Amino acid sequence: MSDMDDDDFMHEDDEEEFDFDYEDEDEEEPDVDLENKYYNAKGHKEDDPETAIKEFQKVVDAEEEKGDWGFKALKQMVKLSFGQNDYQATLRYYEELITYVKSAVTRNYSEKSINNILDFVSSSPDMKFLEDFYSVTLRALEEAKNERLWTKTNLKLAKLWLDRHEYARLNKILRQLHQSCQNDDGTDDQKKGTLLLEIFALEIQMYTETKNNKKLKALYQQCLHVKSAIPHPRIMGVIRECGGKMHMGEKEWEKAQIDFFEAFKNYDEAGDPQRIQCLKYLVLANMLMESQINPFDSQETKPYKNDPQIVAMTDMVNAYQRKELWEVEKILRNNKATILGDPFIRTYIDDVLKNIRTQVLIKLIKPYTRIEIPFVSKQLNISTSEVEDLLVGLILDNKVDGRIDQVNQRLELHSHSTDTLHYNALDKWSTNIGALYKSCIHKMSAG
Repeated sequence: MSDMDDDDFMHEDDEEEFDFDYEDEDEEEPDVDLENKYYNAKGHKEDDPETAIKEFQKVVDAEEEKGDWGFKALKQMVKLSFGQNDYQATLRYYEELITYVKSAVTRNYSEKSINNILDFVSSSPDMKFLEDFYSVTLRALEEAKNERLWTKTNLKLAKLWLDRHEYARLNKILRQLHQSCQNDDGTDDQKKGTLLLEIFALEIQMYTETKNNKKLKALYQQCLHVKSAIPHPRIMGVIRECGGKMHMGEKEWEKAQIDFFEAFKNYDEAGDPQRIQCLKYLVLANMLMESQINPFDSQETKPYKNDPQIVAMTDMVNAYQRKELWEVEKILRNNKATILGDPFIRTYIDDVLKNIRTQVLIKLIKPYTRIEIPFVSKQLNISTSEVEDLLVGLILDNKVDGRIDQVNQRLELHSHSTDTLHYNALDKWSTNIGALYKSCIHKMSAG
């Protein structure tokens, strides 16, 4: 649906817009009596909502044929009854209002009004009311054969269920939307590629939140193979962000870094505030892949280097690359809300700390043949058992050549340096080369 505007995927509540009265400037014979009744009713809105509703009803009753003033009055009645938490009346007035869509008001005006009303009532905590409200809308749009608005309304409802973690309800809507994008033989209609990606973006977020990695992985690959679409950059931002999170779960740090960078660029192009959070994820992946390239050196990210929400992450990257463990821990302590406020970042901070502690540990033990574990514990500011876990990992990965003496709480190295393994490998290689050389000379002499 390439003709969708920027707000179609994520529309913000706008009460002012809802309350705005669209006037037809070219109306030849305005009904002064109806107009007066309408504005008289509107005068009661703030002080006496019940009287206002009764007066707006008079406007609806006085209109001989359904038209603009009755439509405007019913909009106000929907809004007022919703404000009084009278959901039954809200639905009743809305059911009457929706009958005006067919012919009483212009298509453009009715679409704007319905969109704004849906946004307005979406704050209700009553799921049954919301389901009924949207059902009334969708039935009316089907009857009016307004496929474009039917699709937009379903996307809006799907987003609402996603935000509220109502995954069963969301699944039902996604199935309906997906069916509307299929050919008669059940294959995806590639001419609807843009709409397909909007649907996939909602579905991929659901799988990310429910940690359904099998379906997430399959759908992510499917998204990247939709070629016929010109999606809104925010849609691709959502898809690539979810892809990055998927790769993080598999500890594929480099792939995650690529996806987060692509997501950031798309959000940035869309002017979406999620770009800041995604930039934090990019920094996180960058540290986990132990890259020495500063993520803020690129042309796209550099303008955000001094953003108040990003400064803490910038400082942490710099401290991380300098292997300043104490500074990294200090930054985390002082910026809990900025960094650790996001559950996703919080999940991987232990991995970041483990990385830097491991690097500091290797540097610390390098000059020794034996070193006391409590001493290392104090230097790294972690318990002796955590030090032992790090050392066991390094020994198993052949990064340290030594053994742990648990009785005396010390690490005994088999050489003066953890680099000895590297030198031993070189020595073995040179010995093999020497033997090969002698063998060749011997063969040549024999010949």
